[in-house]
Amino acid sequence: MTKSIAAARVALGSSPMKWAVGGWSFFIAENYVLSENRTYLISKFNDDMYHVAYGTLSTIAMSSALYGYLRKVRNTEPLLWNMTGPTPLGARLAGFALLSVGLGMASQIPPKIQLPVHYSVEANDENYATPRSVTSPMSRVGGGEGGVVGWKVRCPFDFTDKRDAAASDGSVISGLERITRHPGLWSMGLLGLGNACLVPSLPQKVWLAMPVFVALIGGAHTDSRFRRGMGGTMSAEYDMATGNVPFTALLSGAQGDVTVALREFAGEVKPLNAIIAVGLSGLWVLRKGRGVRIR
Repeated sequence: MTKSIAAARVALGSSPMKWAVGGWSFFIAENYVLSENRTYLISKFNDDMYHVAYGTLSTIAMSSALYGYLRKVRNTEPLLWNMTGPTPLGARLAGFALLSVGLGMASQIPPKIQLPVHYSVEANDENYATPRSVTSPMSRVGGGEGGVVGWKVRCPFDFTDKRDAAASDGSVISGLERITRHPGLWSMGLLGLGNACLVPSLPQKVWLAMPVFVALIGGAHTDSRFRRGMGGTMSAEYDMATGNVPFTALLSGAQGDVTVALREFAGEVKPLNAIIAVGLSGLWVLRKGRGVRIR
């Protein structure tokens, strides 16, 4: 036990571990300090100078994090299993789950993906890429004024999907808002955490897991500022019905009956986008889990 504790201390105090934590910590700290003091800094300087300083420091912080990963952290010891050996089954399952959720959330941001060929009874639909006359076979439904039955070619992206059109004042919660107020941050964090499960290097695991802290701390601080009217606003109703940590509001009953909320959320998901995301996550885990070193 004593030897294990000593080894852990050495690992935590090693140069790779410091680089794994340092760059991301700098990024979190400078974002927190500058955004918390934005009103004061803008009053002392001006809005343009504030954003120049913000962007410059954020660029320096992320550059240091990327340098640390590429030159100091990646594939460094201590290793939890052989570098070229297969990833343990438990780690692969955890990685697949986290990657599926993270990539699944990201997949809901682009337009809805749909099959380019569709059998429809719609007489006119602006989403179709070809005129009605090219559909085949064609027949009237019931011989009346119904739609036209037939195979139609349409755009693979449904730019007319209206399911994301929630009220701009936040009075209607839908889609990714049901999961978290900060889907972009948490998608990045979960993708990093999923990949962290698949690598044997402990410093590399820590580096890949750090975006979760960016989402946790950054999201909470953004919420705090918006509650105080700094850089944005957030109504009390929206605050009560949504959350920072994914799924906490949805599963806690903050959006009403949990079963009903889950059913409504399922109807708001872009299904093919999510299926593709889960499939890509599975392929990545199968590839990475074999022990092949992906750089």
